[in-house]
Amino acid sequence: MALISLFKETEARMKKSVEHVQQELARIRTGRATPTLLDVIKIDYYGNKTPLNQVASITTPEPRLLVVQPWEKRLIPEVEKAILESDLGLNPSNDGNVVRVPIPELSEERRQDLQKLVRKFCEDGRVAIRNIRRDANEDIKKLQKSHKISEDQEHDALDDVQEMTNKYIEEIDNLLKHKEKEIMED
Repeated sequence: MALISLFKETEARMKKSVEHVQQELARIRTGRATPTLLDVIKIDYYGNKTPLNQVASITTPEPRLLVVQPWEKRLIPEVEKAILESDLGLNPSNDGNVVRVPIPELSEERRQDLQKLVRKFCEDGRVAIRNIRRDANEDIKKLQKSHKISEDQEHDALDDVQEMTNKYIEEIDNLLKHKEKEIMED
């Protein structure tokens, strides 16, 4: 029974690590426009810092253009200012109704920098998963030492944790391949 809850907790932690890597990779700007690019931007909305996607619709009418249409016109200057002040390197403009955000092409040097950043995020994710594996293995060994599980159960459990680890590391490797391909295209 203790092993089942240990496996569930370990898997949940590993999933969270992969999700975190996915979120970090979604923030990295490639040459293509995507609404998730602006997920990190928060604006002041009635005294609260609110995510941009909760106060405006974000569309991609062209591959290199984002259009942000706030639900209240008074937010247009606020949205434009927030995008300018973000560390995304974007230059928005507004026409009184919507904020247009052109996505500039990436230089070869910038692509290589982004590739290094992507690899770092993925390596951090792999390290986090390995740390979770280590914690789970220690817990399994403690269960065996306190005679709550047999040596055979310990061996099987360690194998199961390793399989889980391999599965989630492979997911991160696939995210890395996909994002690197996305960066080098265009």
